[in-house]
Amino acid sequence: MNWKVLEHVPLLLYILAAKTLILCLAFAGVKMYQRRSLEGKLQAEKRKQSEKKAS
Repeated sequence: MNWKVLEHVPLLLYILAAKTLILCLAFAGVKMYQRRSLEGKLQAEKRKQSEKKAS
């Protein structure tokens, strides 16, 4: 068996962990962006409705 391969296992695990962390952070960022966008749209609708009621 090639034991040289086993020397690289810790490095590969670090790379896998870093990649997973980056993907999780990216996913969380996208979700935050979507939520802010949706909240902005809802606030705009509320403003329009309140302006209609006021006039």
